[in-house]
Amino acid sequence: MQTFIQLIADGAVFPVILIGTYALIYKVHGKGRYEAYCRILMAGLTTYLMAKLLGTLYQPATERPFELMGVAPGAAYLDNPGFPSDHALFVMAILLAVWFETKNKLLTGILAAFVVLVFVGRVLALVHTPLDIFGGIAVALVGAVWYFTAPSRGRVAAKPSHPSQKA
Repeated sequence: MQTFIQLIADGAVFPVILIGTYALIYKVHGKGRYEAYCRILMAGLTTYLMAKLLGTLYQPATERPFELMGVAPGAAYLDNPGFPSDHALFVMAILLAVWFETKNKLLTGILAAFVVLVFVGRVLALVHTPLDIFGGIAVALVGAVWYFTAPSRGRVAAKPSHPSQKA
């Protein structure tokens, strides 16, 4: 059972990375690729900055669940109190990037299943509490605000009203 928990807590991150990379390279259309990658970069940087600020300002506990219980951790972890979960934040950020930038329901659904496995695995491995996981999800959602700067599909750019306003 411990091997299975470690597999979903740590191992499920790799399919998220591989599927996310595939989707963002091959499913983002060429014309808007540069803008999409800029949004993904800004979302990632915003998410990372927010996570570090939040982790500095608020830590619900100074020890992780396995430390409190006096047992060995069931998965890899960073030597910090754990809020918000970096694993949850990372996989959620990839899921959101694929969802917003590709609109591919199949790949997003597959990613979502692996992301949920990571969330559950991190809690079962006793390296995070559910609050840590929800913190990572919330911070990733804050970073996703960049995706709302994307032009809507089908929306036509406004034409300049005066010839001197041409770009």
